[in-house]
Formats: sequence, structure tokens, C-alpha cells
Amino acid sequence: MARTRLTGSIRRRTVLLGAAAAGALGAAGAAGCSRVPSGDALARLKSQRTVRLGIAGEVPYGYVDDQGEFTGEAPELARVIFKRLGIDSVQPVATDFASLIPGLNSQQFDVVSAGMYINKERCEQVIFADPEYQMLDSFIVRKGNPKNLHTYEDVVKAKAKFATGTGYAEIDYAVAAGYPEKDIVILQDQVAGLNAVESGRVDVFAGTALTAREVVKKSHKAEATEPFAAVVDGEKKIDGGGFAFRPTDTELRDAFNVEIHKMKKSGELFRILRPFGFTKNEMTALTAEELCR
Repeated sequence: MARTRLTGSIRRRTVLLGAAAAGALGAAGAAGCSRVPSGDALARLKSQRTVRLGIAGEVPYGYVDDQGEFTGEAPELARVIFKRLGIDSVQPVATDFASLIPGLNSQQFDVVSAGMYINKERCEQVIFADPEYQMLDSFIVRKGNPKNLHTYEDVVKAKAKFATGTGYAEIDYAVAAGYPEKDIVILQDQVAGLNAVESGRVDVFAGTALTAREVVKKSHKAEATEPFAAVVDGEKKIDGGGFAFRPTDTELRDAFNVEIHKMKKSGELFRILRPFGFTKNEMTALTAEELCR
């Protein structure tokens, strides 16, 4: 979904839709605290025939749809891959984004995928499969982009009122461009960001290109800017998102990676992600090893 702040706090998100998400979290959390994995995780999950997938309730990564069903690129991709690994059932568990890595490491989930970007700070806590997509940033702005905001540097020059989400990496990207952190408006998620832009409470809300363009689709007052790469310390930031596993579960991660690479080669990965708004420009050959540096 999404990224982390460069200072190491965890990125994003909510948009939990309905009681189904909260109920799933409660049930799985209680079960997860008492179930401590032993031995090889892949063999254990095959025996259980179920894998618990931590998601953060954000469209289009993993969310509850209008029919109360879990969907999104992460659950749909997980269902395909884990089926091929001999695990028939994927149980999505919705929680706040900041709870995903702690929940994974405390056994509440077996794996996490929630638009989670792979970076050095997270790689010190979990291990990642290679990313299934890469992502740039985008701004939600008023129709016509009256302040001509296309980069974080533009926001600083225009002295625009800037907002982003709790724990979003965009906080640090704005600060790196010279925006005072104390002046940043922190909102719950991209839907709150859209509402703030439409009402004029802020001039711009920063998020990922995919979530920005999805959330403005039905808006008559706001639009998403063209995707761009933030610049930090003179280097462009292109992030990749992938599934996270506990550091002890290398065999499970490696088996998952084998399937991801087969799907990339065949084009099946894009066919699964495309209905959720992903484009070919967001397919990637980046590796977790590269992004963990």
C-alpha cells in the first residue's frame, strides 16, 4: 500500500469497511495469540490447509467489498499462490496498517500483504518476497490543479497546505523537500484526504499513484496528478510492494517467490492485478534484496 516513514515508523492505512473486518480481526487475533508455530511453516500451513493473511483494509490492496467479502489484489493473489503451494484456504484478517508487522511477529497472521512497501527498516523486522508491483507518488488536488502542484518541491514553493496519511512515507518526502513537518496535516486515509481537498481544508493530499487515481474516479471536484518519483538526498524513490513473512519462515517465503516469478514470466500476475487498477507500468523486475538496501 502503499511505504514507511524513513524514520522507521510504519506506513498506512485503514478504510476498514463494516463489521466483518472488525469481527475477523477479533477472532483471528484471539486464535493467533495462542497458536505459536513450530517447525517448518510451509509444512504446518499445508497441514492446517489455511493461511491467515494480514491486510489493512485499503482499496485496492485488500478490503471488504459491498457484499461483505474480502477482496483486493493481495487476497486474490494469495488465493492463487497458496492454492498452488497446497494450502486451500486464505483467511484475510483486517487490521490497522501499523499493527501488521507486530501482528505478524506475534503470530496473529502467517503472512502480510497490504500495499506494504519493502525498505531497509522493515527488512530488519520481517523478510519479503520479491515485489509484485512498483509504485510512484501522486497528489490529490482540486480540479484543474490551481496551484500547479506536481512535486513536493512545488508544494514548498507554493506554500500549499499539505496533507497525507498517518505514518505515510510521504511525510518524510515532503520534509526532505523542505516542508515543515509541524505544518503537515495528518489524515486517516486517502478518502479523508479526498474529502479535505474537496472541501478546501487542504490544497493537496499525497499518496500512492494507484490509490490517488482510484479515489478520485467519482469526484467532480478533485483530480489526481501524474505519477512522479519523490527525490530524497538527490535520488529518486521508486518503491515496490510485496508479501511479508516472519524471519524464521524462509522456506515459505522462498516457495512463494518461486510462484511469483512464474506468474511474472507468464503474464498471469498482471492479469490478476489489472482488475484492481494496476497498469503495466507498475509491473516490476525489482527484487526484495535491492529494496532492502
